[in-house]
Amino acid sequence: MLSLARKRTRDLLTPLEAELAPRGRGVARLHRQPVWRSAGRLAHLPRWTGSAAALGFLTLTIGYGIVIGGHGRLVSDALLSAAGFGIEAVKLSGQREINEFQILEALEIHEGTSLALFDAAGARARLDQMAWVKNASVMKLYPSTLQINIEERVPYALWQRGDLVSIVNESGDVITDEVDGRYANLLLVVNHGAQRRATEINTALENVPALRPRVRAAFLVSDRRWDLQLENGISIRLPEGNIDAALADLVEMDEESGLLSRDIVAIDMRLADRVTVRLSDEAAEERKIMTGGEGRSGRKERDT
Repeated sequence: MLSLARKRTRDLLTPLEAELAPRGRGVARLHRQPVWRSAGRLAHLPRWTGSAAALGFLTLTIGYGIVIGGHGRLVSDALLSAAGFGIEAVKLSGQREINEFQILEALEIHEGTSLALFDAAGARARLDQMAWVKNASVMKLYPSTLQINIEERVPYALWQRGDLVSIVNESGDVITDEVDGRYANLLLVVNHGAQRRATEINTALENVPALRPRVRAAFLVSDRRWDLQLENGISIRLPEGNIDAALADLVEMDEESGLLSRDIVAIDMRLADRVTVRLSDEAAEERKIMTGGEGRSGRKERDT
């Protein structure tokens, strides 16, 4: 029993203070009500609230650790891929010169990469940096397909300066220095500035299809005119102007007398009124014997 003093003191307490006051020894601990359940709104929470709070705290802790450790993207990709949004197919179109593996390497797709979190802008920027790519587009086709469209630069000629040979486009811009046998049919233009004037000599040669396959290289001389090197070693010196007429005359002479199949070294067409032919050393010696020692001479080819 409580003494009168203690009773009066208890009567002055608020209901909450009275509940928190020490109880008598006769009250079993199992029958005591938890203090927090009597404190305001907490008394109305369900019994599993504590377990849920502990689980939420654990989840937040793990999430914080993942973010701090830099594994957030990896975990997110894995979860989205498991949900059916992983990249399972890559469709390519437009590429001819570029190897498919080079494109896949530039895309940087790894196992478990999700389509939702894939950086399409970054992939497009990496593709645009490739030598052959003029323009690229990257599209996401949900739920699991990536569509890549490539517009390539068109090879137009080979450009040599010194020992370096490059593939250039029609404007003369270098595409790449990696040249192999696939580009052997392209015209080789030589010397500085030749790449910018490749269309000039290429167009002229296209007008004489009988001669074009026999031309191995075109040399730009003093940035003014062209010298052609044929596959059999004959050098053709073209004039500064009226290239089309000079090439047409050359083809006509070859059809009439087989000029380009003779044992000669060079054909000089720089003068409008004559064509000069330089014989090889062996042919010159034979001519010297046949003409009684006159040696080499330059005459119009139609007279030889």
